[in-house]
Amino acid sequence: MMTIPKIVILTGAGISAESGLSTFRAQNGLWEGYDVNDVATYEGYMRNPTAVHDFYNMLRRKLQHPNVKPNAAHFALAELEQKLGTDNVLIVTQNVDNLHEQAGSKNIIHMHGELLKVRNEKTGQIIDCFNDVNYQQNKLIRPHIVWFGEIPLQMEQIYDALSQADYFISIGTSGNVYPAAGFVQIANQTSAKTIELNLEPSLGESLFQTKIYGPASKVVPEFIKTFI
Repeated sequence: MMTIPKIVILTGAGISAESGLSTFRAQNGLWEGYDVNDVATYEGYMRNPTAVHDFYNMLRRKLQHPNVKPNAAHFALAELEQKLGTDNVLIVTQNVDNLHEQAGSKNIIHMHGELLKVRNEKTGQIIDCFNDVNYQQNKLIRPHIVWFGEIPLQMEQIYDALSQADYFISIGTSGNVYPAAGFVQIANQTSAKTIELNLEPSLGESLFQTKIYGPASKVVPEFIKTFI
């Protein structure tokens, strides 16, 4: 009987770019016209919570625009999970969108939070949120986003999965945001096969055993066929 491989997949903004969502760092990206310190740090939030909510309200509306839909890369990963089982395929995403869910993936860790959720600062309760947030109406609600200086979510589960992985696949990431940029080193230490699927080489390109470059909607489905 053939052993089913355990696969950990890291996805970054590059997988969603073809779905109509700008990456943060690209020219004309989401940071364009905004200071990261103002909209993506807790200190910025404390200085001007209304402005920060306005920023995430804008992103939430963009994400829910009818033209923003999962692309072939998202669907390929969902099919992989369907074929191999949720116990064997884990998506760890740096993205705060819900395109993996829309495509049908189930086993997902949003290490940087989720745009369509907010969090009660007092109780820690996480609440679905599809509309604009008015800070004046509820001052305990903050975006469920991991800001710079905050610890990414579910790191223990991520490291545990990496320690058991047969394959680590990195898709659409720049390789300059830690701790995610260090996942390939952990995977290499545990003898997993490491693969980079990206539009262009990332900063950690030399750490991957296999590298395939091109648009995510093309290279991801082609590579996933090797498993199914």
